[in-house]
Amino acid sequence: MRQWRALMVLGTAQFLMVLDTSVMNVSISQLVEDFDTEVTTIQAVITLYALVMAAFMLIGGRLGDILGRRRLFFLGLVVYATGSALTALAPTVWVLALGWSVVEGLGAAMVLPAMAALVAESYRGPDRAVAYGVIGGLAGAGIAVGPLLGGWVTTYLTWRLVFAGEVVVVLAMLCCHRMITEPARTRTRPRLDGVGAALSAAGLGLGVLGVLQSSTWGWVSPRNPPFTVLGFSPTLFVVGAGAAVLALFVRWERRRDERGSDPLVHLSLLGRPALRSGLMALLSQNLILLGLFFVIPLYLQVVQGFDAFETGLRLLPVSVAMLAASLLASSLGRTVGPRRMVRLALATLTVAIVWLLATIDPVIDDAQFAGAMALVGVGTGLLASQLGNVVQSSAGEEERSEVGGLQFTAQNLGSALGTALIGSILLGALAHAFTTQVADDPRLSEETRAETGVALEAGISFVTTDQVRSAAANAGLPPSEVEAVTDSYAAAQLNGLKAAILATGGVTLASFLVTSNLPAGRSGRRETAGTPAPSPSTGPTR
Repeated sequence: MRQWRALMVLGTAQFLMVLDTSVMNVSISQLVEDFDTEVTTIQAVITLYALVMAAFMLIGGRLGDILGRRRLFFLGLVVYATGSALTALAPTVWVLALGWSVVEGLGAAMVLPAMAALVAESYRGPDRAVAYGVIGGLAGAGIAVGPLLGGWVTTYLTWRLVFAGEVVVVLAMLCCHRMITEPARTRTRPRLDGVGAALSAAGLGLGVLGVLQSSTWGWVSPRNPPFTVLGFSPTLFVVGAGAAVLALFVRWERRRDERGSDPLVHLSLLGRPALRSGLMALLSQNLILLGLFFVIPLYLQVVQGFDAFETGLRLLPVSVAMLAASLLASSLGRTVGPRRMVRLALATLTVAIVWLLATIDPVIDDAQFAGAMALVGVGTGLLASQLGNVVQSSAGEEERSEVGGLQFTAQNLGSALGTALIGSILLGALAHAFTTQVADDPRLSEETRAETGVALEAGISFVTTDQVRSAAANAGLPPSEVEAVTDSYAAAQLNGLKAAILATGGVTLASFLVTSNLPAGRSGRRETAGTPAPSPSTGPTR
């Protein structure tokens, strides 16, 4: 057991990071009530958390090379605990966003790249594959415990206790600092590329901000934006500005590399096919999973009326299945190869999403829903068991922090896009379906249709049918038209949910395109040893 002590501490860090997000997702309705806000505001808070991590992961990876990975890991835990304490005490939604989304996000951006590098440094060969399987399993455990623990605490006590408990867990981890060691450094410590750090953070931030706000601003036709550009919604222009800043970042990094200066990240790393495929697959994995984990709790809480604990119980099958699949598949992947395992995972997810679509009805079929969610867990567990090892095994020992930064940038960019993009599709489909339902309902007068259209122009939120009924009654509509508007919204809710889930299915199918360069069969053994395979197309990375 002595050799696995470091993994206990490192794995606990992974568990905490995942627990956070799953608790937030299952507590959406309670957070809306506690802070007297809307679903879209909590969606923004959740997205901002993933966005902060994605924007600062590359910086966190480089800081691991500068300060030392072990030192940065424990420093990041201190920052993370500070954010958790602030979140537990948050009096307003803006303090919640500061504590959880910003401070905790920055702490996680320091912890996770260092954790990935320390796992790779601490274990070799088959032990490394097992270690990454355990890390994937603990991520599954965080998803498993999060909805159940968060749901129970939110329903019967308060969600704030979860974040207070995280502070206690971090303090216990800090007491175990001697369990983690780091080899002596053999190269000169690099300098931080400040310009590259600013460009990468700004580019990623603008891109995800545009996607997030699309549900409010509209994609092309302006819905309710703070300004317009030539009469169009600013969404695509903000996304385009993000892409332009990232293009400047790429040029800047290449220029520094050519001059022999330390870049934020050596972009030549992305010339390695296995690494590139692994990063794209990680992005897809988190986009699919976080997209589903944003949509499904809304279905359970807003449409079905379940409280947070009941929601957690119905999410338990996906979590348990993910934990079991990731642990069992870590050794199997060494036999059949990561490429086959990842393709099997994507095929499983495709079937699960089709099954899930069939279960989205006004009255839930618990058995069918549990089966579909368990299959989602199997698919994501198979993915989680392979991709961390594929990515880290594509790097040499001195590249661990950089590759760790790339790894968690991809994961958290996927998480941010999952919540923002799938949430945007959900609200867009809801608005379109509600407009169509209202226009086609013969029970509604032309005046009511016009008033509903004006209300939709001001924006739409995913609320309960009781709230829609109350709003319609307060607007002075006759009882028959109140029920007609409510029925139209209820039908639109299901259409919006199905459109969002279908979008995750499209991402799943598209993900097959990035699997061709993943290691196949036993030929992946040399990567597992920790030395990247040479490639004629890949130049020196230093």
